[in-house]
Amino acid sequence: MKFKRILVKLAAAFALMTAAGAVQNSNVQAATVKAVNKQVVINYVSGYSVKAWKNYKVKTGAANDTGISFKHGTTIKVIGEVKYKGQTWYKVANNEWVLASYTLSQKAWAKKAEAAKRAAKKAAKKAAYMKKTSKSKKRKQNKVVALAKAQVGKPYVWGATGPYSFDCSGLTSYVYRHALGRNITRTTYTQVYQGKSVAVSTATLKKGDLLFWGSASAPYHVGIYVGGGRFVHAATPSQGVINQRLSYYFWPSRAKRLI
Repeated sequence: MKFKRILVKLAAAFALMTAAGAVQNSNVQAATVKAVNKQVVINYVSGYSVKAWKNYKVKTGAANDTGISFKHGTTIKVIGEVKYKGQTWYKVANNEWVLASYTLSQKAWAKKAEAAKRAAKKAAKKAAYMKKTSKSKKRKQNKVVALAKAQVGKPYVWGATGPYSFDCSGLTSYVYRHALGRNITRTTYTQVYQGKSVAVSTATLKKGDLLFWGSASAPYHVGIYVGGGRFVHAATPSQGVINQRLSYYFWPSRAKRLI
């Protein structure tokens, strides 16, 4: 009796295995090619192409390479379609297959192209705005520099704000007010809190930047960077307003950009 029960169990297990095999075979058979008639567009990477393979069931490689490829954006006609191992393949000719995931419908492609066109238009508009803004900034910078240089040779007088004599912050406030119509306040202690902080380096400084010496929060001196590693400032009573080259012996502690 015990032997018979073992035989029954074995028979049942064999039946299950046979049924599973039948299901597996039916799944394989289900991977049949469906005839279609449509057009799709190759969607990969601009400048690159997608290969066509001889057989969708064979691992991609040299033996399965047709030697045919389609560039990004190429419209191709699909004559067959099949799903195999979770991927959809398109038949585009006899023994020529491409992965559907590398394509878009013509409608989706047109939508993508329109989005790209809008993005390009937006980028061009932004570039034009940035170019216009850059030109405007340069004009302002040049106005500040020109007026600053025009004051060279005038005397230094404590508390003077021009136009015949200046102290250091009197010069900077005068230049910005008359070159750009901008009030940047009167003293180094307040001017240092205006604008955007920038690195004190000839590689990053731009014309019109204010240079400060002394404490970062309460500087004792200010001048205007005029480009080429030089700055204009009302130096001392004996020197007056001068155009001077930046020196490591007298290097600014801080720089602020107002333009």
